[in-house]
Amino acid sequence: MRGRCCDVSGMRYRLRADQLLGAVNILRRQFLRATVAIAAVRTSPCPAWAHAYPARPVRMIIPFGPGGNADFLGRIIAQKLSERFGERFYVENVGGAGGNIGVGRAALGPADGYTILVTPPSYVINPALYEKVPYDARTSFDPVTLAVSTSVVLAVHPSVPAQTLKELIGLIKAGPSKYNYATAGVGSPGHMVGEMLRQSLSLDLVHIPYDSAGLAIGSVVAGHTTICLAAPAPIVPQVQDGKLRALGVAYRTRLPALADVPTMAEVGYPDIEFDNWFGVFVPAGTRGDIIELLNREIVASITLPDVRARLATLGFDPVGSTPAEFRKQIDIELEKWTKLIRTANIKPQ
Repeated sequence: MRGRCCDVSGMRYRLRADQLLGAVNILRRQFLRATVAIAAVRTSPCPAWAHAYPARPVRMIIPFGPGGNADFLGRIIAQKLSERFGERFYVENVGGAGGNIGVGRAALGPADGYTILVTPPSYVINPALYEKVPYDARTSFDPVTLAVSTSVVLAVHPSVPAQTLKELIGLIKAGPSKYNYATAGVGSPGHMVGEMLRQSLSLDLVHIPYDSAGLAIGSVVAGHTTICLAAPAPIVPQVQDGKLRALGVAYRTRLPALADVPTMAEVGYPDIEFDNWFGVFVPAGTRGDIIELLNREIVASITLPDVRARLATLGFDPVGSTPAEFRKQIDIELEKWTKLIRTANIKPQ
């Protein structure tokens, strides 16, 4: 009896040992599979999660009202990105305070690629112009691309008895406190060009800021103000319809969309020049692969023949810089505008 019990007991121990060994082998195989899977994810040049963006609609903040230059460009980019990704990119206009309110709201967005900012050089001008802005131009955002470059056009209401810029300047000097100029807001490119003209030529001009270039131009078309300074996009159609008369372009070359309008240099004012770029940003800390993807798709979009043709009619020159190139330009322009604004003692009105 004892022998049988010992045999039964030994068999029981052997069964338990076999079960334990089998369990160990299963765990070992699972561990090896997991290790191989992790290694594949780490070494894959295009991880699976990179294809998930965008998985929902993407907000594109324009820090000015509808109908302006940033709005025109933002909607072109949003449309093309929606087509290329198959997900909706939508524009949200957040105007006010020369673009500060919209840029500040974008700075508060999560760094996940679902908040994008499209803005003109007021981004680098405002930190020097205002005592306080709700963002840091160097650290609040990561640049994606300097998308396009354009200029600032000076145009007047048709009732103004001036056919050239020199004639307009003569009228302003002959009638102090009679003329004003409308822009997309304090610190906007139009404001900066207006201040350069006013100070360099000792002109008595009153600045009338609006929340967008569209509103500023509308005020001149309606006769509420006499002069407007803005990028070409919203001005060109009004000039073509005879509702405005363009007198000068603050750019290095004439614009194809306004081929008959001379540059400021051509009429004797070579120092009045402005590179009015429009850039794309995302909140700081956004994943590098998302920035790279957005850069690649935006640059590809603005080089499409139909987009290039549309941009040309609006007075935009496609640029499509890399993020590193754009960051370098931001640093240069922050110093440039800080120096100019402090030297000229330009203040928000």
